[in-house]
Amino acid sequence: MTDHDPDDHIPHHHASRGDSPLGSSSSASSSGQTGGGIVDLDSIDRQIVAELQRDGRMTNVELARRTGISAPPCLRRVRRLEEIGVIEGYHADVDASRLGWSLTFFALIGLESQKGSVLEAFEAEVADWAEVRECHMIRGGGDFLVRLVARDAAHQNYLTKRLTDLDHVVRVQTLQTIRTSLNRAGVPV
Repeated sequence: MTDHDPDDHIPHHHASRGDSPLGSSSSASSSGQTGGGIVDLDSIDRQIVAELQRDGRMTNVELARRTGISAPPCLRRVRRLEEIGVIEGYHADVDASRLGWSLTFFALIGLESQKGSVLEAFEAEVADWAEVRECHMIRGGGDFLVRLVARDAAHQNYLTKRLTDLDHVVRVQTLQTIRTSLNRAGVPV
């Protein structure tokens, strides 16, 4: 990782999951992590995460100002949060319809078996589809809930048929989004 001037934007990279979970910063508790992969963060780290969830493009200087610390330790804290996997990346929030993706729909998928190899094969297959934006293994009512985007109704029908034709798929129920009233990124901190 290269050093950045504190006036630069926060570095936009994806930290490796294999990195050490604790950086040299003393911003977290000495344990670093608790059971279940939950990371102990102090109030400044929580504020940094909250601010970056609101605006991932703000400069390090602005982030430091908002959190009440100077720029160099702020940048160290951000890097540490990236290294331990709290911050997984930075993304643009785009208007899908402006790019020709006029439909969003969900597909509830039922598989013929819940064997690990069957579940993993389904996940691997849909991971390669550009139209698949989310894939969640679920409990109750199906095996997977998949969110997809489509250019139009014909494209949605094509994608639905493609899902239906996958190995081990026995049921596909689609739910078309009429309106999205809330699509909140991030999580409460």
